[in-house]
Amino acid sequence: MAEVRVPFLLGHAEIAFLFHIERQTSQRWRTAGTLAEPDLIASGNPYWLLSTAMRLDGEGDRIADRERLATYKAGIPHGYDPEDKENLPVIVGIQEAARVLGQNAQTISRWRNRHKIAEADLLVSGSPLWLLETILDDARQRQRTVVASEVAALRAGQRTPQKPRGRRPSAPEASPPRQPPPAAQTFTSDNHSAAAEFLASVLAQGYSVTIKPRR
Repeated sequence: MAEVRVPFLLGHAEIAFLFHIERQTSQRWRTAGTLAEPDLIASGNPYWLLSTAMRLDGEGDRIADRERLATYKAGIPHGYDPEDKENLPVIVGIQEAARVLGQNAQTISRWRNRHKIAEADLLVSGSPLWLLETILDDARQRQRTVVASEVAALRAGQRTPQKPRGRRPSAPEASPPRQPPPAAQTFTSDNHSAAAEFLASVLAQGYSVTIKPRR
């Protein structure tokens, strides 16, 4: 049986490794538009073809380490670079595999941990990826049900959008209603304590105080 060929794909971790940068820097490149839009979204995570990532090589001070590039390629013995996302085979992550098999993501993860599903064809930035055909062949061998509509949707290019990163912005807290200003009062020299209490109360409510002498 011929060895299955899989495309070279990189996530933020692999791009960081290749360019000697922090993972957060790769994420900033994406946000700033320096790094192109992902060639693939699988289980809400972005992935790039090697050829896409290598467009950054020599741009400004961005230099791809050739030794690290060779190390990366050696880790995928039957890898190849399609050079265009239109030539990518259908690749799925845990979420897509779950929909194809009519399961939830937790079940697929559990099967993977117990070796009850095919080994992932790729492990990119810590996430498993399979060729769709790998999942389908494995399902046939294990006599598992396949959801034909989900297979058709994936082959038609329908994908779940990338999951949002970071915390959602919280709604600003509403300011408590302000109490109406107290009515003006008059104090004599014999009312020091009452005057001080009134002054402290007004200032505590955020109002300013104007003292006018009366003759």
